Amino acid sequence: MAEGREEKRMQMDGQTRRERMIQLLQNAREPIPGARLAKEMGVSRQVIVQDIALLRAVDKNILSTNKGYVLFHRQAEGCTRSFHVLHTDDQIVDELCTIVDCGGSVKDVTVAHPIYGQISVDLIIRSRMDVENFVSQVKAYQTKPLNNLTDGEHFHTVTAVSETALDRIEEELREKGYLLD
Repeated sequence: MAEGREEKRMQMDGQTRRERMIQLLQNAREPIPGARLAKEMGVSRQVIVQDIALLRAVDKNILSTNKGYVLFHRQAEGCTRSFHVLHTDDQIVDELCTIVDCGGSVKDVTVAHPIYGQISVDLIIRSRMDVENFVSQVKAYQTKPLNNLTDGEHFHTVTAVSETALDRIEEELREKGYLLD
């Protein structure tokens, strides 16, 4: 009997922790790193990873980015379009800056790998500063961008406040030779 009460108290603690995590993510202006959530909640990073998985299982749209966790609000994104693009590593900054300068946000990058199928990674790039941070992390970790798996060919899901902004992004990407039709 006491074990049941203790287990229920622990579950309630976990539920309270997950509710607090949702509140933090809803109020955050930037992604929150898992280590910061762990410190805030007084638990290990692994517990945070498990809590995120549980929250996703109940339809909380939490994205894992290279900068931390973010709660993705579908209703706030406006218009969405997928762009099929091709460019070299040296052109990544220009491509991403073109998108954000035209009023877009890059939600993700997706490649269609011949063996592994579709691989998609959340980026959440909204500004030139986000572009700079992304590129500096690629360099700092001495890694290669995902599009290297497909010789530079990839897709971006881009959101903007209007179809007009998405049309402008498409036009600029086409003009620069990045857009594949």
